Amino acid sequence: MQNDIHRHLNPALQKIGAYVVEGGQEAPVKLNQNESPFDVPMWLKEAIAREFVREPWNRYPDILPYRGIEAYAEFLGVPAGRVIMGNGSNELLYTIFMACLGPGRRILIPEPSFSLYEKIALLMQADIVSVPMRRGLDFDADLILERAKAEAVDLIVLSTPNNPTGKSISPDDIRRIATESGAIVLVDEAYIEFSRHPSALPLVDELPNVVILRTMSKALALAGMRIGFAIAPEALMAELTKPKIPFASNRLAEITLRHVLANYSIVKDSVSYILDERERMYSELEGMDGLQPFMSDTNFLIIRVADPRAVFQHLRGEGILVRNVSGYPLMEGCLRCNIGLRDENRRLLDGLSRALR
Repeated sequence: MQNDIHRHLNPALQKIGAYVVEGGQEAPVKLNQNESPFDVPMWLKEAIAREFVREPWNRYPDILPYRGIEAYAEFLGVPAGRVIMGNGSNELLYTIFMACLGPGRRILIPEPSFSLYEKIALLMQADIVSVPMRRGLDFDADLILERAKAEAVDLIVLSTPNNPTGKSISPDDIRRIATESGAIVLVDEAYIEFSRHPSALPLVDELPNVVILRTMSKALALAGMRIGFAIAPEALMAELTKPKIPFASNRLAEITLRHVLANYSIVKDSVSYILDERERMYSELEGMDGLQPFMSDTNFLIIRVADPRAVFQHLRGEGILVRNVSGYPLMEGCLRCNIGLRDENRRLLDGLSRALR
């Protein structure tokens, strides 16, 4: 009977597994999901709630979240026709991949990178062209372009700053890849607010084949609201949004977005704190024996240790959750920890010190 069931399912399901968060999602010190350590202030939540309760809950939202789209387009200073809002950037990844991929089509993914890219590509039965990062976990722009042209790929996805490596690729390299490859280039800027490099957003004005992906889950501290955006030239956006699920974004998300953008100084303050703490944490980690930290353009740090499983379990035993990313290519021995509150960061450093003795 089981074989009969599998016969009727997408064969790609045999190549992928369900998404899991090792160690769980609850702990006294939770540094494993790259979240902001700061919640939205209560006074702002209350203002959002007061507006939301006046909404008719028995009615569908707009087919597409036009009010959220207009608010974010105004915030970016771009035409609303270039912007689409989704139920988190993950939903937009599915939408864009559905628009671009299928059996026999090719996608280039630098590795290591965000695991969802490969998962969706496999579901779409596309051919995956993997291009390794350099040994220091930096992008190899020359090799990406070389392989993209040799394989005539249809879609290139560049997570910059990249999860899980924390490294960026420059807008100049993105421009060169997009111009010379001819492929659609999806630039996932989930962590752009923390990067030393500028955004690739101006490339949407220059080139017809560049798509920018943004999330409100990191710097804007709205991971629980599921808000993401894609920005692309209008002609390309009109095609990419054809597979978009209607009614996928709710009015609460739109209202929340508008209120947070109107109080963006809160976001700037939290980003400033995270950047300062990131540099302080990196300096302290550099001085610790038994580990190697990597410079980061994100709200997290990567460290390499001799026994990541043992360190992970030790920290978990102390109520500290980090992410074991040692299974990614080129990341043997690596753990990932996002920047938390000052006390959380101190507990992590002390826990690492004990674990490495």
